[in-house]
Amino acid sequence: MLQSVLRALQLPDLRRRITFTLLMLLVFRLIAHIPVPNIDASALATLQQALRDNQLAALLNIFAGGALQNLSVAAMGVYPYITAQIIVQLLTPLIPALEEMQKEGEQGRMRMNRITFWVTVPMAYLQAYGQTLTIVRGVSGGQNVFRSEFNIFSNFFPTFTIITAMVAGTMLLVWLGEQIQERGIGNGISMIIFGGIVSRLPNLISQAFTTGSLGDVTTIIGLIAFLVIGLFTIIGIVLVQEGQRRIPVQYAKRVRGNRVYGGQSSHIPLKVNMSGMIPLIFAQSIIIFPGTLASYGCPEQVAPEGASFLKQAACFTYQTFSPQFGRGTLIYSILLFLLVVGFTYFYTMVIFNQQNIPDSLQRNGGFIPGIRPGKRTEEYLSKVVYRITLVGAFFLGLVAILPFLTQQVTGVQIGLSATALLIVVGVAIDTMRQLEAQLVMRNYEGFINR
Repeated sequence: MLQSVLRALQLPDLRRRITFTLLMLLVFRLIAHIPVPNIDASALATLQQALRDNQLAALLNIFAGGALQNLSVAAMGVYPYITAQIIVQLLTPLIPALEEMQKEGEQGRMRMNRITFWVTVPMAYLQAYGQTLTIVRGVSGGQNVFRSEFNIFSNFFPTFTIITAMVAGTMLLVWLGEQIQERGIGNGISMIIFGGIVSRLPNLISQAFTTGSLGDVTTIIGLIAFLVIGLFTIIGIVLVQEGQRRIPVQYAKRVRGNRVYGGQSSHIPLKVNMSGMIPLIFAQSIIIFPGTLASYGCPEQVAPEGASFLKQAACFTYQTFSPQFGRGTLIYSILLFLLVVGFTYFYTMVIFNQQNIPDSLQRNGGFIPGIRPGKRTEEYLSKVVYRITLVGAFFLGLVAILPFLTQQVTGVQIGLSATALLIVVGVAIDTMRQLEAQLVMRNYEGFINR
């Protein structure tokens, strides 16, 4: 890996791409420290500790690279754009116009990207208001972190200014990601998320040293065990992310004039984990959603005397879900594992059906040896995908609960979620693969084994 980076730095065009990517990440980190308007700086002193106690806010703060604890214009990161992508992807099989657009090649891809941008803006407004309302009501302990009331109904213009600044920050980050995609190295949006998570790693690791004295033998042994488990986890993520089942494909010979086309052999690479990190995000969101929603209706956490039925129900839901489904509890771990496995199968089949591999093979004269084209090929591939997804689903479920298991074994607590770990490892692998592909195109002789 280091050899590939050194070779890339020796080539002027690749060196410019790497430098451009680093500069864009630096701009992202600068934007993450620009606060939203109308903020009360003195109230931010108590916000950081409060963020650690709220599951949703702590998770979002890691993904935003610490921008949430500063109430920056980049507090939402690029996740409204990712949410819009998921929505458009899930709606594609249901809306014939989107399905036809997906089959139009590069032109169709550009139109779908434009639709995704349109969906991102209202999603960003909703997330900005809901996320900030969570901080004001649930995270900050009722202390207002703004100079005026944050309420879209009774205090419209100051509130609208705050959420508009956050939406503008998100769209600026999406634009930076597009620039990295065109002029830099790696997937632009993924690199923005990667930069935010990596920037938080020093603070997250330093928290491990607050669990005990450095001179304590138990603490030192726990840290060593944690590092060993973390190393094996990264190795496992790499193996599963790169693991694939190769289905052999034979193309029939076709004669056109004096030329013969086809006849070659190839394969279909079916990945063990097609869904990536999406099942983890779905599962964690579903678990923390009831408690988060109830906190809106019951900011006092205890129903006052004479409260309405809805307020009593919200307080009861909050008191039930918060202790029982809190991060690190047995019920939380079991439910998270089951939801991750279920969502992995669901999202994998959505992706697989959208690829439409059997029809593509039939149009191009390809077939799987021993399997009839058409319906039989579709059934065979679906059966293979179900089998290999079982490994990927159970691995994702294990990775999801591994931080909690590791904390129980080692006694060391580091607030790095499984989703963040998957993103870091996955983006690093993808970026190095793209870098090596660029090197092969420019100087392929150095990669040929003689």
